[in-house]
Amino acid sequence: MPLAIYPSLERKRVVVTGGGSGIGEGLVRAFAEQGAEVHFLDILDGATALAEELGDNVHFHHCDLTDAEALIATLGAVGDIDVLVNNAANDDRHRLEDVTPAYWENRMAVNLRHLVLAAREAAPAMRRRGEGVIINLGSISWHLGQPGMVLYETAKAGIEGLTRALASELGSDGIRVNCVIPGNVKTPRQSRWYSAGDEAQIVAEQKLKVRIHPHHVAGMVLFLASDAAAACTAHNYWVDAGWL
Repeated sequence: MPLAIYPSLERKRVVVTGGGSGIGEGLVRAFAEQGAEVHFLDILDGATALAEELGDNVHFHHCDLTDAEALIATLGAVGDIDVLVNNAANDDRHRLEDVTPAYWENRMAVNLRHLVLAAREAAPAMRRRGEGVIINLGSISWHLGQPGMVLYETAKAGIEGLTRALASELGSDGIRVNCVIPGNVKTPRQSRWYSAGDEAQIVAEQKLKVRIHPHHVAGMVLFLASDAAAACTAHNYWVDAGWL
């Protein structure tokens, strides 16, 4: 689906974490279409093909976001960032009785800690320029209280608090921070969890009887990253077809 073109995004340096597949891939494609310089981080070796497909302005960085030193080094190599999209996450199912201290640390590193570190690394250059955008990807899951994801939902709830805190701390420097909350987005990974009946039930529970795809999320992210959203910060923006 064609998305709106925002001239203010042309030639902006954009970083997308977890950009090799799913929603992240949709974001990378969308920013590339805006003429932005896109850098995306992922652990998928196959993501190299995405960068090659999209051209010289798209760059893949193999980076394990749970490795704090690697993340900091990678962002340092990218250079000054105009737009940071903290997208990467992992919603592997788990039970409360299976949570160990080590698993807690791993899930927080995968789903929450790297957002803080990436924002910390991006903020100084944004402050120097007096402008910048940070967009965090939340999740409808904890609002619904879905089963089997207690640590994922804990982290995603924390992201909404993080967004408010960063917006307050960075707003006087001209840096906008928002959170985009997708509903159930149809991606190859999500399709593993749902039968045809489940898919129909998801649509039935939404106000809009459409299946959400990555380009729907990308449309909101592009708007918030652009100058069209110059007065938008500290809030949640839902892309859930009215599920909640």
